[in-house]
Parts: sequence; C-alpha cells; structure tokens
Amino acid sequence: MIMNEFPTEAQYSIMRSLYFIGIGGTAMASVAVALSKAGHRITGSDGALYPPMSSYLAEHSIACFTGYHPENLLRTKPDIVVVGNAVSRGNPELEHALNEHMNLVSMPELVSRELIGHNRSVVITGTHGKTTTTSLTAWLFEHACLQPGFLIGGIAENFNAGCRASGKTEGGYFITEGDEYDTAYFDKRSKFLHYRPDIAVINNIEFDHADIFSSFDDIVTSFRQFITLIPSKGVLIVNGHDTAASEISGKAFCPVERFGFSEHFEWSVSDPSVSETGTSFAVARNGEMKGTVTIDQFGNHNILNTVAAIAVAFHAGIPFPVIAKGIRSFKRPKRRMEIVGEFDNGIILVDDFAHHPTAIRATLASLRQRFPDRKIIACFEPRSNTSTRNIFQKDLETCFSDADIIVIGKVHRPERYAEHERLDTGKLSSAIADSGKKVFVSGEKSVCYPEDIVQFIHQNIRENDLIILLSNGSFNGLKTLLTESFLKKR
Repeated sequence: MIMNEFPTEAQYSIMRSLYFIGIGGTAMASVAVALSKAGHRITGSDGALYPPMSSYLAEHSIACFTGYHPENLLRTKPDIVVVGNAVSRGNPELEHALNEHMNLVSMPELVSRELIGHNRSVVITGTHGKTTTTSLTAWLFEHACLQPGFLIGGIAENFNAGCRASGKTEGGYFITEGDEYDTAYFDKRSKFLHYRPDIAVINNIEFDHADIFSSFDDIVTSFRQFITLIPSKGVLIVNGHDTAASEISGKAFCPVERFGFSEHFEWSVSDPSVSETGTSFAVARNGEMKGTVTIDQFGNHNILNTVAAIAVAFHAGIPFPVIAKGIRSFKRPKRRMEIVGEFDNGIILVDDFAHHPTAIRATLASLRQRFPDRKIIACFEPRSNTSTRNIFQKDLETCFSDADIIVIGKVHRPERYAEHERLDTGKLSSAIADSGKKVFVSGEKSVCYPEDIVQFIHQNIRENDLIILLSNGSFNGLKTLLTESFLKKR
C-alpha cells in the first residue's frame, strides 16, 4: 500500500508504530507528539532540527535521527511512514519506503483520520492570522470545558503544545489551522482540503507560497474548493473587509456570517479603545450588542482575529460572558510579538513570525500603537519562498513605514532563483532610504553574517529603543546573538 492508498480507519485504530520523514516541521512535530501521547510509538528524521521544535520533541522523548538514511527505517520497522510536504523524490528514506512498498500517508490525511475522526471539525484559514486565531479558538473551547483537540502551526502557550487529540471520542471538537500549502509530493492539494469543516473561517486571502501557486487566482481556486466541503448545516465565517473572501463566500451552500468594522456585518466591532496594556472593543451580532472584550494585543488585525474566534465559539454554544472571560486569560503563540528580553537602558528585543509585506505592515503598526514613543529597529530576513523572490519588491518598499531604522538580512538560499527573479535587497534598501529612513543591508558576500547586523545595531541603538526580528525562520541565530551581546554588555 503506497501513496494515496491510505489505511482504513480500522487499521489506524490498531497501528502502533509511525515514522515521520521531516519530523522537524512545526505541524509534523506537533502531530508526532500528540499521537505519541495517544499511545503510538513515534520515531522520525530530519535534515536539521532547531528550537523550538527540537526542544519540543526532546521534551516528549521522541527519538529523532539527523539525516535521512534507509537504515533508520530498517531499524525502527514502522507500520506507517508519514511523509512531510517538504520531502520529495530522491530522499533516501522515501526511496527505500517506495521500493519496499511501505505504507505511506501524508500528515493532513493522518490528522483527518486519526485526530479529527468523528469530532466536529473547525478549520481556521487565511493568509494571515491563522495561528493566533486557531490558538485563541482552542483556548475558548478549553475554557468552556469542551476539551477540544487541535492542530496549530506553532506552540500554543496556554497548552504548551501544538497538537492534541480531543478529550471526547465522539461528539467533541477538533480545531485545525487550515494551511493552504500543498499536502505532499504525491498530493498537491492544499492541506485544508483534508479537514472536512463543519465551522470554517476565512480571515483573508492574498498571494503567498510562490513555490506552490503560480498566481493569486490559483490560491483563490483552492479556497473555492475548501468552501464546497462545508455541509449545508455548517457555517462559514468570513472577514467582510476582504474582497476575495467575501466574493467566493457567495458560492457557499451553508450560512455565511461576515465579521469586521461595519454595522452591516453579522459580527460587528465598535468603540475600540487602546490603553498601555491592550485593546478593548464592543461586539454585536446582527445588531444585538453582546458585550465588550479586552485583549492584551494591539492593531486592527488582532481585533479581527479575536472576533473570528468569538463567532466560532458562539456557534459551539459557548455563552458570551464565558468567551469574554476566556479571552482575558489567552496567551499568544510563540513568535507572535514575543518579547524576548528587556535589557539595560530600557532596550527591548521582540521576535515575530511576520514575513509577508501585509503581515509586516500590520505587525509594525501594532508595535507602534503599543510603544508610541520608542524608536523601532526592524530587522527583516527574506526567507520564505515568496519573500526571497521579487514578487513583493514594491510592497516591501512601503511596508516598514512604522519603523525608524530598517535592517535587511541576506536572501535565504538565493541560488534557487535566477537573478532577475530574486529579491533585490540593494534596490529595496535604496527605495526605503529615499523615504528618509536609515537602512542597513547585509551584503550577500558578507562572511560575518549576521554578526554584521549585531555590530550595526550596537552602533545605532540608544536608550529605550526597540528591536523587532521579522522572519519565518531562525535569522541565522540573530536572536541568540543579540541576546548574548546585550547580556555581555550588562
């Protein structure tokens, strides 16, 4: 049995040994730990592992091999081999598994069968805000004692986990961060097409994942397919301000509810107010005031994330007072405006996952709202498959307006693209400098990267300044280097 000839539910219920090729991915590691806690024997491999997922796997005693070698499969003799979507033909373990006719399954199909199962499925989608919205939704269900299962693209602070099974074998809820990225090398559909939503959220739709989608229309097509999976007795909850999401929601066979800053939406926000510790706003449904909530976050995007989660919780029967109380005890996922440290002279270091121009712009705007009097030094690493290309060359020139100093890191693995396809960091630096801002760009041939960034920051930082790291990766260890350098100065 190989590729898409998946095991039956009966086979899943008795299997004990799973091997994850590419176990270091955030979702792969989280699912591996959840299934280990469910009683399965889990092993896996990856080319390289780094925190937080390496630490997470080690904490849960998951045996991981460094490097891909057929001997790993011969030694562990798994019943099922789980193939990560970063794994492709030519991987030595995958080639061995194919030659030996081992049972192969994608991670989303495994989640659908083993974790979603007979539970009601909640799927949170969108180009931005998925992790935060899914984490908050799962916490609201937990706070209401519904014992939800969940799969989140990060470590949820309230649970110290990225995935777990539902506390109920039937009739419970499983809440999934619905990624539009592809499933596996043998299944190029978006992951979220496996999750059979009863309650679905589309927060926004923008172009991303240029290695998978050739155009914005291709992404919209995947979301259209996703909508066709919602049953007629389900519900689709849509950001009413997003043109693409609103347009395709008109084809849904289920009720559609919009949310946003308009009294004409089914879920409307009004009277937002900002304090030093967060944001408060009122929420109404179909014109009926439900109450006021307070979040320890800033920016309109975080308000919209919260309202989406409120709408989902409402459809699960959770009373609004319980929802409002749950929101107050919510902790953001790691790497979402995460304060890494506060050092001498009032200097603050923040880490954030933002890497798409829209996310960078929203993150910096919310940071400026929270720290209006501080100078902000924004360090951006072009690392994702989209941000390393010149697709967003113009958008990146304008998304740093709320920063005072901008640092641009090296383009990650530039050899993947021809020069005319690659993000031009020199051109980007010049365009930002023309707007009157100070810019430092690390040269592609720099031999002391990212130490050159650390040196630049120490030459330019002043009392009470704030540094934010913007990357979907490790930024070559810049966070650790900066932390150590500030501690050393202390």
